[in-house]
Amino acid sequence: MAQLYLRQFLAGRDYAKGDPTAASMANFSYALGDVEARAAVLVDPAYDVTGLLARLDEDEMTLVGVVATHYHADHVGGAAFGMQVEGIAELLEQVDVPVHVQRDEAPWVARATGVDDALVRHGPGDVLEVGAVAVELLHTPGHTPGSQCLLVEGALVTGDTLFLDGCGRTDLPGSDPAEMYDTLTRRLAGIDPATVVFPGHHYSPETSATMGAVRERNFALAPRSAQEWLAAFGR
Repeated sequence: MAQLYLRQFLAGRDYAKGDPTAASMANFSYALGDVEARAAVLVDPAYDVTGLLARLDEDEMTLVGVVATHYHADHVGGAAFGMQVEGIAELLEQVDVPVHVQRDEAPWVARATGVDDALVRHGPGDVLEVGAVAVELLHTPGHTPGSQCLLVEGALVTGDTLFLDGCGRTDLPGSDPAEMYDTLTRRLAGIDPATVVFPGHHYSPETSATMGAVRERNFALAPRSAQEWLAAFGR
């Protein structure tokens, strides 16, 4: 059986050190892969791709791909905050790997980053094999049309779909409050309570928590109907 490789990197601390924008945004990037095969993908590389590649080198892991949870610049690079954020376009200048996105997110990623030919477009529930490790790509729209979460061996990397406290905004271009409610109450309903949630931002004291704990405490999961949820979070 393959041994899962899972690393969580905090922007401004573990990479992009000295970058005040990275530190203030508190993004997490992730590396997922197969220890035995020495193969890994980077999830949401932004701000400092050279620093992230260096972390893989330290672990003697080879980058075989990138997974983008969604198109926002703090996750994949591009124009934001009045500046240009480094991301997948700069990473592809250093290494030639595929970038895995949900089909509905592809045009948004292409517009935001200028990257198109490298995009591998997936459908809901597709499985990405990294060595012998199987990563299920869950389509979780709401924050953006093609937001996706990654389910792998008892871990769920959620991007900006679900935080330990709260969920992604639904008032941005491409957001859909009704889809977000459906994602939180239906698409993620079958996730085992013991699964560990790894969010896209360090917005809580902890850096991860079980899905069971998130369901108990997360105010975004408290409303009991779509009407109640939309009144509170629909913006």
